[in-house]
Amino acid sequence: MINRKFIYLALVAIVGIAFSSCSMLDKDTSYSLSDLQGKWLEDGTEHYVCFTTESAADLKSGYLWGYEWGGFGDDVTESDVLADKYGNGWFMYQLSKNELLEINKMNQGWGDIPQVYTVTLLTSTKMTYNKKGYPKEKQNFTKQLK
Repeated sequence: MINRKFIYLALVAIVGIAFSSCSMLDKDTSYSLSDLQGKWLEDGTEHYVCFTTESAADLKSGYLWGYEWGGFGDDVTESDVLADKYGNGWFMYQLSKNELLEINKMNQGWGDIPQVYTVTLLTSTKMTYNKKGYPKEKQNFTKQLK
């Protein structure tokens, strides 16, 4: 007859391995920077995000520039953001495996505002991410053709 302690310990070990395997899979996911770069529209909104190939290394090594506009309840357009280069609407970004770090720039002197996102899907046409720690608050994007 099998000892109950043995069955309990085996069950605990199996559950532990299952949970650690799932978390390791999430952390090992890597996405391509070339798939990220380009202009994206958040599904169902007028919120655009553009990840450029322009280096921000003069301010922060390993980062690139990006910008966003629309969908914030204001009348800011892409041309407005481009006219105020590296000011409001601009951010530095870095993609590392499945983590997207954005450092938002502000004209008002409030300093840099970091945001960390967990990327759960990134292809040449679709992207899904959420603020780190908020997995249920996903944002879905479709890449815009040039």
